[in-house]
Amino acid sequence: MIDHIGIRTAHIAASRRFYDEAFAAIGGGERKEVPKEYTGGLTVLGFGRENPVFWLTEAGPEGASSPIHIALSARNRAEVDAFHKAALKAGGRDNGGPGLRPQYHPDYYGAFVFDPDGNNVEAVCHRPE
Repeated sequence: MIDHIGIRTAHIAASRRFYDEAFAAIGGGERKEVPKEYTGGLTVLGFGRENPVFWLTEAGPEGASSPIHIALSARNRAEVDAFHKAALKAGGRDNGGPGLRPQYHPDYYGAFVFDPDGNNVEAVCHRPE
């Protein structure tokens, strides 16, 4: 059910080197850097084998101890829509309604909410529909 996860770092250059080298030992490495026009100017890196599943984000003014990001795998876009609606009804705060995010890939359809602790929880479908 987990699609990918992300953490923040206060030391982006050292963390980039650390994760790229550590993941290389198990067949992975850096696979994507998100263009800064989509990240508020922060460095955001994706690591994995074929596709990024572990995301590393440069800490902004709030520091590296900010909440985590976790994405749940949805089977279709209707589930993404239903997740967003249910999460808001259950007390979540909107962090980006359902829609395409082509900066990740052309079929990336996701929705984001903050849970009660401020963690960024996402539902994502990678299928074209």
